[in-house]
Amino acid sequence: YVSNIVIDVGADFSQTFNLETSSDAPLDLTGFSGMSKLKKHPSSLTTAAAFSVSFPNATLGQVRIALGSTITNGLKPGRYVYDVLLTDTSAIKTRVVEGSAIVTAGVTTG
Repeated sequence: YVSNIVIDVGADFSQTFNLETSSDAPLDLTGFSGMSKLKKHPSSLTTAAAFSVSFPNATLGQVRIALGSTITNGLKPGRYVYDVLLTDTSAIKTRVVEGSAIVTAGVTTG
């Protein structure tokens, strides 16, 4: 599905998504792996950042993407795109989330 996010420069970022089947039941993500990238535009050859992907509660369909403050500190403010690609136990890859990411500049850094 589409979910737009906001990332603050210099701050830790995380977002958890709750994935469901077509019948609105939680999608069991047990055994899945994932990857997620942030780019200026979809065809860009350069990745602005690679999110870490984890599964806080795989049986309830929860997948989390995150960036640490050292990574967000290196981002330039502006509009980006991102997606989350999961691989199931049969090696089938599925893009489960995509959207725009707005990176905002902060006043306080540390």
